[in-house]
Amino acid sequence: MNLPDSNILPAPLWLITSLHVITLSLHFVAMNFVLGGILIVLAGRFDRGWDNLAVRRFVALFSSATAATVTLGVAPLLFLQLVYPLQMYPASIVSAWFFLLVIPAVIMVYYLLYAASFAAKAGAPARGRYLWPALLGLLYVSLVYSSVFSMAEHPDLIRRLYAQGQEGFRWNPAVGDYAFRWLHMVLGALTVGGFFAGILGMEDTAVFSAGKKVFAYGMAAASVAGLAYLLSLGESLSALMRTPAIWGLTAGIVLSLGSLHLYFKRRFFFAGTALFASLLLMVITRHELRLLRLQGSFDPVSWRVAPQWAAFLIFLVSFAVAVLFVVYMLRLFFCNFRVRP
Repeated sequence: MNLPDSNILPAPLWLITSLHVITLSLHFVAMNFVLGGILIVLAGRFDRGWDNLAVRRFVALFSSATAATVTLGVAPLLFLQLVYPLQMYPASIVSAWFFLLVIPAVIMVYYLLYAASFAAKAGAPARGRYLWPALLGLLYVSLVYSSVFSMAEHPDLIRRLYAQGQEGFRWNPAVGDYAFRWLHMVLGALTVGGFFAGILGMEDTAVFSAGKKVFAYGMAAASVAGLAYLLSLGESLSALMRTPAIWGLTAGIVLSLGSLHLYFKRRFFFAGTALFASLLLMVITRHELRLLRLQGSFDPVSWRVAPQWAAFLIFLVSFAVAVLFVVYMLRLFFCNFRVRP
């Protein structure tokens, strides 16, 4: 009996890559809202503290945004596994226990954010007791993913770590390879959190002013971390400079600065569009870097394509319906969430 060939792509590579980039960018938006929002709520000094309207809106949205983060994170992970199973699977096996602990960590974060939301409705003053451990859980998940996904780009490192032991407790030792990338992501989340702080508290001058400061300073700090990450790439940076991706990175930086200007002018729709476009270009650049690092050991173009259009049609229809529902729920939230000053 001949076993079915699993070394195929169920759709053209350009389609899988496009869906991966789009869904990953949307995942980052939701994730940045939660992570950046928690950082702002815990560190911010707002009038009326926990009873501030913007704070209460943040806390009320955290649990739903976490569900969106998880849901939107599944699709890009599956698209990544479709094309890079020979890299992703071994990397996750080497760090198996750290990778598996992501699941209970996310569940814990989810319940903690729901507890914070219920406490907010009940007027409990100690909502921070739920948000601090939730923040630690999110930082753990982000650090594990940065470590494992970085390791997947270095097959030789995976083989060396696996040869040292197969117990699944091997952490990626090449910290310099992903530390600045992780820091850039966290600071980027703080930047996006500042953006949403101004949106949720646009009626409050003090909150909007705080949102502007976090947005501006967060973007500056994220830019420094991003530059440090680029400089840490070594030879990969030279190769990246010779690809069209460097123009995408440049355009992303310009769009980020443009979003800051539009945000200060209170043109929120255009600011948000520019900010998302810059994030999308950053994700595309990171994807190009992955291809460069895997050159010589793997070429995704080598996969044979055997289209399974029915499965992709189901995904696209479900995805479109989900986006419509999210837009509807957000409109419903902002129409119904009213808090008396």
